[in-house]
Amino acid sequence: MTEKEDNIKEQDNEQEQENEDLKVVMPDAEWTTMPDEEFDEQPDYLKVFTDFYIAKFNQRDLEIMNMYDVNSNMVDINHYVIDNINFGRRELIKHALQYHANNFQSIVDEIVKQDKVEPEKMTSYKDWNNWYENRRDNISTSLS
Repeated sequence: MTEKEDNIKEQDNEQEQENEDLKVVMPDAEWTTMPDEEFDEQPDYLKVFTDFYIAKFNQRDLEIMNMYDVNSNMVDINHYVIDNINFGRRELIKHALQYHANNFQSIVDEIVKQDKVEPEKMTSYKDWNNWYENRRDNISTSLS
């Protein structure tokens, strides 16, 4: 080898060494996944009531329900529903019950107390809607 070739080879080696020193080594990504959320089992009547409540919320028709909210449970529920409105309906019901089952139960308990409703017999949206409309029809109106 000629001196020129030796110099070129030496420069290449030095450049390679510099590149090795400056080389950024990226660690392998460690993927972790969150475990699926476990939901508490709720009574069927509470699931149906929650579905009914969220439907009335979406229709902006909670005036009658407000009569049964003695502890401001609706504030907590409505705030949660607004914050999580992008959930599908079934997911929203599950999640709302996960965090606010006691709020929904308090409203149902007050309905039972005031109207003598048997929530276990309210097995469909239609049952709750019929109760709601009957309750609306029985509100006395005033002309004064």
